[in-house]
Amino acid sequence: MFQQSKLPMRRSLPIAIFFGGFLAGSFDLAAAFVIFGWGVPRAIAAGLLGSQALHGGFGTWILGVLLHYLIAYSVATIYCAASWKLEFLKPHFLVCGIFYGIAIFLVMNLVVLPLSELHAAGPYELRPLIQGSLVHMFLIGVPIAFCLHKFA
Repeated sequence: MFQQSKLPMRRSLPIAIFFGGFLAGSFDLAAAFVIFGWGVPRAIAAGLLGSQALHGGFGTWILGVLLHYLIAYSVATIYCAASWKLEFLKPHFLVCGIFYGIAIFLVMNLVVLPLSELHAAGPYELRPLIQGSLVHMFLIGVPIAFCLHKFA
């Protein structure tokens, strides 16, 4: 009987992942455009291709956008999959989304960026750390958690 009650949630997880990834990716990309300008997707592509991508053309820009959404959908999938075992993620979406955003920020800045082709690592300044943390908490973590809460 317990397994049957989980089936409707598992069927609706793709919807939560779709909307959560789309909203988080769109909000984050919009914030990046406002903060850093329209060249952000080239910097994202440079994480895969190296620093020469910073001077790339439209194809490099599109690759950066696609990579950005791939990351957004990946973190949405991880959160939604974790909700199978961590049932508190769904009802407590605001608090869990904020903490998930912090976790995403830390993983991106302390693991992904240093291992990327840009080898981006500290020293870190306070203002960008606060700004990045807030963006990841409220424009990435919370939308993903809310979509799980709403659709799953």
